[in-house]
Amino acid sequence: MDVPAEMARREQRLSAIAQAKAQIEQRAAERHQREQQEFEAKLAKREAQRKAGRKPRGKAPLPPQAGPRDTDQVNLTDEESRIMPVSGGGFEQSYNAQASVDTQTMLVLTAHVSQACNDKREVQPTIQAIKALPEVLGVVQTLMADNGYCSRASAQACSDAGIAPLLAIKRQSHHLPVLERFAPDTPAPEESDPMQQMAHRLGTQAGRALYKLRKQTVEPVFGIIKRVMGWRQMSMRGLLKAQGEWKLVTMAWNIKRMHVLRAA
Repeated sequence: MDVPAEMARREQRLSAIAQAKAQIEQRAAERHQREQQEFEAKLAKREAQRKAGRKPRGKAPLPPQAGPRDTDQVNLTDEESRIMPVSGGGFEQSYNAQASVDTQTMLVLTAHVSQACNDKREVQPTIQAIKALPEVLGVVQTLMADNGYCSRASAQACSDAGIAPLLAIKRQSHHLPVLERFAPDTPAPEESDPMQQMAHRLGTQAGRALYKLRKQTVEPVFGIIKRVMGWRQMSMRGLLKAQGEWKLVTMAWNIKRMHVLRAA
């Protein structure tokens, strides 16, 4: 056995473990700050309901716990990736790839990669990317997304940007009763709360017809990228390189799609 080499290897391992612990503590502090802000927002909302003479629903929120958790981990191969749930069950070391797609042309308008394990905070960066698009491409009027993106902050961000949000509040029923399907629209709520306005819009016949475009717009894009183009996982490590790879993939899709549109 090479004793000096073995000692150096162990020292390097201990150094890597110490760095991983520091990263876990930093992420825990960032998470606690974010959860504390959400906790305070919930308390403020309940207090506003009490002042308005309404009883808050549900149990009072519990304050977040500071510090690392037993489930916190760091990947020593790609420290910028995160453990995320995957469809079909289980977890994988992953990045969260996002894309916004035009309903008329099925061209990808914006694309980014994040480290978030869910989509609750992905509407805001998408809106920022939409604002940076050239004016010649037109104006985005409506943003449609499934219930994984639904949150008050997302609805408010759309409303502030002059975009009508259509974020599914819950899983939509595939087959509505006949009387409900053709029933006249209920009057719009008088309150300017973006969540209430969005819930009403989703319940109208025009809103339901518009939301149906989501499945036939963005789902085929991701399906073709995975099945036909054969891209199913990142080939490079690090968030910046993952961003670049996803940009190349969506650009390849746009070139493929523009060829079809030009022929048509």
